[in-house]
Amino acid sequence: MTDAPSSALPALPALTTLPLWPKAYAPSGARATLKQFNEDFIVTELPLQLPCGEGEHLWLDVEKNGANTAFVAQQLAQAAGVQDKDVGYAGLKDRHAVTRQWFSIYLPIPKGQGETPDLTTLQHPEFKVLSQSRHLKKLRPGDLQGNRFRIVLRDVTGSREAIEANLQAVKSLGVPNYFGAQRFGHDGGNIEQGRAMLAREIRVRNPKKKGIYLSAVRSFVFNEVLAQRIQQGLWGHTLPGDVPDDAGRPTGPLWGRGRVATTDDAQALENAVAERHATLCDGLEHAGLNQERRPLVASPTDMSWEWPQADQLVITFSLNAGSYATTVLDEIIETMEPERHAESEAVAEPTAHHASPATPHATR
Repeated sequence: MTDAPSSALPALPALTTLPLWPKAYAPSGARATLKQFNEDFIVTELPLQLPCGEGEHLWLDVEKNGANTAFVAQQLAQAAGVQDKDVGYAGLKDRHAVTRQWFSIYLPIPKGQGETPDLTTLQHPEFKVLSQSRHLKKLRPGDLQGNRFRIVLRDVTGSREAIEANLQAVKSLGVPNYFGAQRFGHDGGNIEQGRAMLAREIRVRNPKKKGIYLSAVRSFVFNEVLAQRIQQGLWGHTLPGDVPDDAGRPTGPLWGRGRVATTDDAQALENAVAERHATLCDGLEHAGLNQERRPLVASPTDMSWEWPQADQLVITFSLNAGSYATTVLDEIIETMEPERHAESEAVAEPTAHHASPATPHATR
């Protein structure tokens, strides 16, 4: 590995907050309120396939409002009389939003020994089953094309001209494909837990938590590589030795065992980041993860926007699986949202429902 260049970002201390990773475009200077109401953030999952009508798995098209994905899965398991592990879903969706996604339940019914329960009659204040159909396979994480977003920003202040300029830039050139803040837990706590786990300062026995911490650390290293490129003025450019995605755009490392796929200048940059975070990268290698690649650019598709009122902006777009709507918003406008007493959706554990105070805070 090579030494980090003089413009290198600082090494990771024990985290109390996430780094302010650099943006691709000049800030618009504008601000807005995000998620004042759950209906201000609508997410529709774009599935890889639809149920075929037969098989041992019951697929459910579910709309939820104010509940996290794992909580809904738990409720569906209870209603169907199966174990939690028998319920599958393609991805986590935001709790403080109105979201629509598919769930699957392993529910074989031997011929002549009963009927499929009608879960569309299930009554719950935070979700409803819109339809159900049988399929041959269980839904597993990542089994989706992407997500469609409709986002309402309220109380918009600042220059509309500057906002429009950034909207056009995002539509034309995309955004840095950073992992969103929700990936890292409250104040980046999952990264610090992962670091401590990889350094053998703590022992994590829960497989789900171990996976969350490993994902957070791996995502952090990717974000650091992307941030380094932007800081060096490389946004929108390729480096000698880059590994392109299918669209010809450069990719970054999801760290693990084996040599990085890049060569020349691109490899030197990635190795410099790895050297700076040696504990994290060495730990990921010893954890048995293999080197993978992720696009450095997220490209919103079918993107449009409108101003229903002078201080209200509505943006719609689609993103591929694994990309975050917050990274799109971050390049357009600074957002604030109501403070809420809930853990990150990334933790994927059901919580009690509390009233939300009105105090706002900045989102990353």
